[in-house]
Amino acid sequence: MCSVVFCAGLVFFVYLWVHDGSLRLMTTKTEGPLTYPGKLAGLISAYLMIVQVVLMARVPWVERAFGRDGLVRIHRLTGFTSLNLMLAHILLLTLGYMVRDERTVLGSLWWMMADWRGMMLATLGTVLLIMVGVTSGRAARRRLRYHTWHLLHLYTLLGIALVVPHMIWTGSEFRPHWAQMMLVALYAAAVGALLVFRLAMPLVHSVRHQVVVERVVEDVPGNVSVHLRGVGLARLRPQAGQFFIWRFRDGRGWTRGNPYALSAAPGGDMLRITAKEVGVNSRRLRALQPGTKVLFEGPYGRFTGESRHGRKVLAMASGIGITPVRALMEDLDYAPGEAVLLYRGSSEKDFVFRPELDELAQLRGVRVVYLPGRRPNGRSSWQAGPAVEDDHIALQRLVPDIREHDIYVCGPDAWARSAADAARRAGVPATHIHLERFAF
Repeated sequence: MCSVVFCAGLVFFVYLWVHDGSLRLMTTKTEGPLTYPGKLAGLISAYLMIVQVVLMARVPWVERAFGRDGLVRIHRLTGFTSLNLMLAHILLLTLGYMVRDERTVLGSLWWMMADWRGMMLATLGTVLLIMVGVTSGRAARRRLRYHTWHLLHLYTLLGIALVVPHMIWTGSEFRPHWAQMMLVALYAAAVGALLVFRLAMPLVHSVRHQVVVERVVEDVPGNVSVHLRGVGLARLRPQAGQFFIWRFRDGRGWTRGNPYALSAAPGGDMLRITAKEVGVNSRRLRALQPGTKVLFEGPYGRFTGESRHGRKVLAMASGIGITPVRALMEDLDYAPGEAVLLYRGSSEKDFVFRPELDELAQLRGVRVVYLPGRRPNGRSSWQAGPAVEDDHIALQRLVPDIREHDIYVCGPDAWARSAADAARRAGVPATHIHLERFAF
């Protein structure tokens, strides 16, 4: 359904371009071969901006359709595609009018900026969107804290708001009043979804369910679990494997939201999250006091039992990626011998929840395989220590009937990719591999 809606919107924007006579003018005007493809690039870029806002809104049925990992990939793809099309739009129009009016490149660019209504606003918006695009690169994300990256991406909304007016004021495709109204309605609907699902509903849920910190426990050195208590939390229908965005009202900086997955199957009015103390926000969890009030968004994600196809389950976790996996192992329905957990850690002391996992192994028959050791040097691999086998061969050795399993993978981005790739090479259908990567 989401794909149908996306394609319908794309067809509408292409129709505006065709309805304006662009196919004919592209071959009859001097500047046509440059400016009219440039206009089409601008229209599609504008449409993808609308899609970006909808993705930022975390609309529940969109979230359920693609899952967090799928939405992250789509968000990056549409974002970079929109930015590249916008730059192509600027370049092609600049070159087209340079050819028509015999101007220089800078002269053509300045003429558009100075004479076209709304172009100064659009220029500022373009600069903001380029800034967001640059900070979305993989190398830049590694250098940014999550809340800094999140704050920078809020400038996407401002950039879009500054770009839209010039489309209405100068775009010939939007001269019909109905086309202008449709454009405004689409952007208004996207922004409305963002306000409803990322602001209004979280505030309503936070007030209604009154979540507070119950206690804070150190599981192993450097990892803490926060036990949360609320009112009527079952009405949220949280599932093991899902995550929330949490804001703890414990002092300065509380407005910064951070995503943490449930580390225990939700039950009654209690929830538990667990985090490794690697940054300012995760380290401050240790200092939370009982009774601290909590604002939250969620639950999000489809890394749950609902995506399961068969009875047998293989879970693969690395580091703090055990968090949602541990909740899944507690919650999923399986018989003794039908579930396997491969858990990689840098050393023996890094295995979080080991007593709980050993208890699950005893009570429910989960086969837990601990894999201590650092990742092999020189290549990306899910294995621990010096890998002497290909990744998929090692996986088949540990789980001979792996093709009969649903695979749940959670951990750092590169590790999760290598684990999922090994499962595919071992013959597991892609639809049976469920991925949750700790990346933004």
